[in-house]
Amino acid sequence: MTHVFGMLAAIALTAICWGVYGPVLHFGRDAMQSALRPFVCVGLAYFLIAVIAPVALLWRGGEKGGWTSKGVLWSMLSGVAGSLGALGVILALTAGGNPIYVMPLVFGGAPVVNTLMSAYLNKSFDQLKAPFLAGLILVITGAVTVLVFKPQSHTKPDAPQAAAVVQADSSATDGVEKKTERFIEILLAVSLALLSWGVYGPVLHKGQAAMGGSRFRPLICIGIAYFLIAVLVPLSLLQPLGDKGSWSLVGVAWSTAAGSLGAIGALGTILAFACGGKPFTVMPVVFGFAPVINTLTTLSLSHTPTSALSPFFLAGILIVGVGAATVLTFGPRGHAPPKPA
Repeated sequence: MTHVFGMLAAIALTAICWGVYGPVLHFGRDAMQSALRPFVCVGLAYFLIAVIAPVALLWRGGEKGGWTSKGVLWSMLSGVAGSLGALGVILALTAGGNPIYVMPLVFGGAPVVNTLMSAYLNKSFDQLKAPFLAGLILVITGAVTVLVFKPQSHTKPDAPQAAAVVQADSSATDGVEKKTERFIEILLAVSLALLSWGVYGPVLHKGQAAMGGSRFRPLICIGIAYFLIAVLVPLSLLQPLGDKGSWSLVGVAWSTAAGSLGAIGALGTILAFACGGKPFTVMPVVFGFAPVINTLTTLSLSHTPTSALSPFFLAGILIVGVGAATVLTFGPRGHAPPKPA
């Protein structure tokens, strides 16, 4: 029973952190008017929380498990997937997307990718029964409903966005072309995020299992992968790509906070696995509740009145919750190990 409560608490921690992640990152991106600079801040936050702190705790000893080449490889791959997902979210926001609908799209599609990836790695497609699939459909339906009937944000556009809108309105043809181009850019960025975060959980689970159920070692590998992809690579591309953004204290603070939330969410996922959770159940529940938290956080930060909440929006939140509970109850448990002869 203790493991069950521990797993539920870890899942709640991850869902809350990842649900707040998008709106907070959006403020950081807007403050620096750049896609690469907030990505660097996210990577630095991951390095501090997912590398420095776990290394210090490992130094004290008492952590079960051990380093293995297989575990390091799988955990590094999960870090690569996580960092690419963060980049996808930033690119979607840079293309003009809003977290109030970008994140529900990501969190709605990621469970499907997560389920298929887990079934492939565990060779357990035969366990995808009707109740579990119905739960996934409910999660996705609820996320889409939240997206379609989302309240409108009342935030004022920044100067570059306003100038772009005025220029687009000067010509109807150019306006349609630009809107289509931005829509495609947002769709591609969202696809990158949901695919990356969809494979994140199953790959991380294999890395943790290969290192004897260790909690800190996989997290260290994730932090190293984030540092390589989200810090070193963007810094080297700032000048070649002609990044026109600027560093600002507000932007750095918001972006670092977003990275910290992501890293704490990654720790919550590892703790959920350590308590006996499986990617089949942990990740769909996280992705089920995260878009609801994301939407409510976005409404709060954008000061949108509660009168903007339609009954269909509230129904979408309820559907997501019911679907997540169904996934948790009827999730595949994996195949039992063969009995010795």
